[in-house]
Amino acid sequence: MTESDASLIRVLIVDDDPLLRAGLRLMLGGASDIEIVGEAGDGRHALPLVDQHRPHVVLMDIRMPVMDGLAATEALRSRPHAPEVIILTTFDADEHVLRALRAGAAGFVLKDTPPAEIVTAIRRVARGEPVLSPSVTRRLIARVTDPDTDQRRRRAQERLALLTERELEVAIAVAEGRSNAEISAALFLSLPTVKTHISRILSKLDLNNRVQIALLVHDAGLTDDSHF
Repeated sequence: MTESDASLIRVLIVDDDPLLRAGLRLMLGGASDIEIVGEAGDGRHALPLVDQHRPHVVLMDIRMPVMDGLAATEALRSRPHAPEVIILTTFDADEHVLRALRAGAAGFVLKDTPPAEIVTAIRRVARGEPVLSPSVTRRLIARVTDPDTDQRRRRAQERLALLTERELEVAIAVAEGRSNAEISAALFLSLPTVKTHISRILSKLDLNNRVQIALLVHDAGLTDDSHF
């Protein structure tokens, strides 16, 4: 592999619609820093392709035969060195999307999203950044009915009790959508200290990314809706 090859963002497309896969392949082929390493029509066939090609990012449809995108996301994100997952969906208020985010997906994009925005989302996720703003996360949560709200809140509060007071402050700031620099200024912490706290939060709570931190804090009832 050449140095230029090593800098490419490897992407796997998983969707049961061959026309959509072809459209994504054509669209992403115009980005010089993105390489499509493979495609699959369902989650079951995607898993061995991930092992084979080691993509950085998987574009994952939700509703597919054999193994749907939710099950595939859960399977992938439970692995060490898992690829980032961006959910492809037709509906932005979908309980399956919310479950995929809880399972560790970095975000979602609608299938009719403009091509440039999908490319931007892939680049952001490859850098370890979430593609969802807190406002989008909040709207999604609010529009999806969850019959187990009380039980979920209790479980979330129990998990967050594992954090120190300072770590909890940082977690709440993440849920408010603050950047590391903004958390640093608000809590009078150095930037490296903020990064250390976030790493510890992810480790202690067995989470994958900032989206999951935000969801957990929201589930615990610790967010101020005025921030969303």
